[in-house]
Amino acid sequence: MGTVTAEIAKSADANVFRFDQSGALLRKVMESAAVGMTLVGIDGRMIYVNRAYETMLGFEPGSCPGMASADVLFEEDRQTIMLRFAQLMRGEVEEFNAECRMRHADGAPLWVLATASLLRSDTTGNPLYAIVQIVNIDRQKRAEAALASAEQLWNSALESSGQGVWDCDVVANEVEYSPTWRKMRGIPPGEYVDSSQEAWLKRVHPDDAARIKMASRQQGKGIDGFDTLEYRERHRDGHYIWILSSGRPVAWDKDGNPTRSVGTDTDITRLKTVELQHAEDKERLRVMLDSIGEGVISADAEGLVQYMNPVAETLTGWVEDEAIGKLLPEVFVTKHEATGELADDIMVTCLASGGSQEIDANIVLVSRDGSGRGVSGTASPVRDQDGRTIGAVLVFKDVTDLQEEQRRLTHSANHDVLTGLPNRSAFGRVLSEACRVAVSGNRQHGLLFIDLDRFKPVNDTAGHAAGDELLKLVAGVIRASCRTQDFAARMGGDEFVVLLADCPLANARRVAQKIADAIAAIDFDWNGTHYAIGASVGIAPISREVEQDVLRAADEACYAAKAAGRGRVVVSGD
Repeated sequence: MGTVTAEIAKSADANVFRFDQSGALLRKVMESAAVGMTLVGIDGRMIYVNRAYETMLGFEPGSCPGMASADVLFEEDRQTIMLRFAQLMRGEVEEFNAECRMRHADGAPLWVLATASLLRSDTTGNPLYAIVQIVNIDRQKRAEAALASAEQLWNSALESSGQGVWDCDVVANEVEYSPTWRKMRGIPPGEYVDSSQEAWLKRVHPDDAARIKMASRQQGKGIDGFDTLEYRERHRDGHYIWILSSGRPVAWDKDGNPTRSVGTDTDITRLKTVELQHAEDKERLRVMLDSIGEGVISADAEGLVQYMNPVAETLTGWVEDEAIGKLLPEVFVTKHEATGELADDIMVTCLASGGSQEIDANIVLVSRDGSGRGVSGTASPVRDQDGRTIGAVLVFKDVTDLQEEQRRLTHSANHDVLTGLPNRSAFGRVLSEACRVAVSGNRQHGLLFIDLDRFKPVNDTAGHAAGDELLKLVAGVIRASCRTQDFAARMGGDEFVVLLADCPLANARRVAQKIADAIAAIDFDWNGTHYAIGASVGIAPISREVEQDVLRAADEACYAAKAAGRGRVVVSGD
C-alpha cells in the first residue's frame, strides 16, 4: 500500500490521531465519504475512524477509536477475518478484501465488503498500520438470500447497481449472461459466448487460472467458503479487469447434485488499482478521491473549482481542466425536479455559514449536455488549523437508478403485471376513500363488478397464453369505455372492477352496458380458431344512504347477472 508520511501522525496520546494542514482536504473527504474508513494499529486497535464508518455501524461519534477491531466483527466471522488480518500485520500479504458481517451498535449483523491495506514505515519498512475500508453490502446479501422467491427483482437491483448476473444450467451446460456482465468484459450484446470452463479459463489471468479452477469447482458444489471468487479476466480489448464473483447453486436434483447456479460479477478493477498504487502525499490523496464511487468537487473560499474526480466529470459533463477556476454554480447546476427552477447553491451556503449543507430531496443535476440525473450529497467546509474556512468539499452521488427502482417497486406493488391495471390492493384503498367522500361530502359514485362469460374455454382449449392475451384486450376495452376520472382495476382471474366517480345510477347503467357490449364485440382469433366471450356486470351504488359492503353487493349483483343468462347488467337490490 505504501509508507507512512507526514500527512498523518500520532500525538502524545496513543489513541489520538491528527492530520497536518496538507491533509485537511483528505480528512474532510474521509469524513464526508460514504465509504467507511478506519486506521488500525499493529495491536489491532482502531486509531482513527471516519464518520461514515461510525454511522454505518450505528456508533456514537468518537466512540470507536481505542476499540479492538475484532470487537466490531460478528462472532461467526471473527476468527477468519482476524487470521487474515494477522497475516497482513505480519507483512505476509500487502492487502486483502473479504465479505463479512460486522456487529451493528444495536447488536444486529451487517454485511460489508472489507478491504484492508498495509502501511509500512518509510524508514524501516516494518508494518505500522492497516487502512480498512468497508462498503455496506447488506442489501445485496439479503437480495442473494431471497433469490429463489424474488429472482426478477434481485436481478434488476443488481443490474442497476452495475453488477453483472450469470445463470448457469448445469445439466445443459449452458450459461446466460446479463448485459452488464457482457459490458464489463467488452463483449457486444447478442454475441455468442463459449461458456465451457476451458474457454473461460483461457480468459483468466495465467497467475490466477489454477487457483480459480479449483475454487470454481468448490463453488459449483455449494461448498461453504467458496461463495466469492476474486480473479483477473481479460477484457475484449486485451487488458485485464479484476472480477469479484459471488455465486452458489440454487437448484438440485433428487440425488442432491446441483442443477442450476446463479451469481453476480462485480468489476473491482478500480478498487484493486487503488490498493496496489504507491504514491506520495498529494498523489495518494488524488488516487483515493478518484477511486471512490461518489463525485467529489473541491472549491476555494471564493467558490472557485479546484478539483473534480472522474465521477464528478461524468455526472456534470465537465472535464476537470476546463472546470478549474470556474465558479461552482457554472459547473454544478441543479434544479428542482417538480418545477424545473434553479435550486440554491449549497456550496455558496456552506461557505457563507461555515456549516455542512445537504442537497435537498428531488434535486436534478443538469449535465453540460442538458441531460439530468437525480443526485444526493453533502457540502462540507474545509478549515485550516486555526479554524478558518479555506474552502469546501462537495461529495455527491447519482441516485437516478435508485429513484427509478423505488418508482418501479411502487408501481409493481400497486398494479397487475399482466394487464397493467391497478391491482386489488390499490383498488381497496381507492374504494375506501370513495366511500368516505360519499358519506362526508354527500356525493354519489357507482361500482361495477365485471366477470367474463365463456372465458374458461379459451384457457382450456387455446392455452394460458391465449387467455393472457385476451385478458389484455379486455383490460384495454374497459379502459377505453371509462372516463378519465374513473378507476378500473383487475381483481384477479377474469374479474374486473370499475369505480365510476360522481356518477348517478342511471349513468352507471349506461357505462356498464357500454362495457358489456364492447367486451362482447371483441374479435379474438387464436391459431385459426375464433372465440367469442361476453361479460356479466353487477352495479352497486355508493352514497351516504348506502351502508352495505358495496364490493360484496356489486359481486352479488354480478352473480345474479350470470344466473339470469349472462351478458347482462344487474343493479344491487333489483
